[in-house]
Amino acid sequence: MMTLDGSCRCGAVRFRVQSHAPQPYQLCYCSICRKTAGGGGFAINLSAVADTLEVEGRDAIGVYRAGIDRGGHCETSTGERNFCTRCATALWLYDPTWPELIHPFASAIDTDLAVPPTRTHLMLADKASWVVPAIAAGDLAFDEYPEQSIEDWHREKGLWLD
Repeated sequence: MMTLDGSCRCGAVRFRVQSHAPQPYQLCYCSICRKTAGGGGFAINLSAVADTLEVEGRDAIGVYRAGIDRGGHCETSTGERNFCTRCATALWLYDPTWPELIHPFASAIDTDLAVPPTRTHLMLADKASWVVPAIAAGDLAFDEYPEQSIEDWHREKGLWLD
């Protein structure tokens, strides 16, 4: 596994987590990620082991659960987007549907990360009109979510860290 150290912009929150899958290869263009985590019209989530999360500055963390339009009715997402209440940095997403995982935003990670060999662009149906995705040869693109998990992608590429 690899240790990922992360922090918010103002330094009120610092965290550390262990990851088997530290390649920042998924670019999510959904309106929730785009508007809460920002950057180029997309956000990049990593995958880590939830029970390894160590946090300094928990008193500065807020949690946002987004409303999702389900064709005429709104559901509250089970995903808990953790952010710094002082500077608004998106830190990680935790979803109790997968209690063993935590998904740090690559933008909050201070550890040097490798450049992935390919990227997966997802939720393209929700991208902002001004965004022109830089989809390179070998990249995958999906209007919604791919079926392949973060773990499966890392294993297929020989990048899973034991």
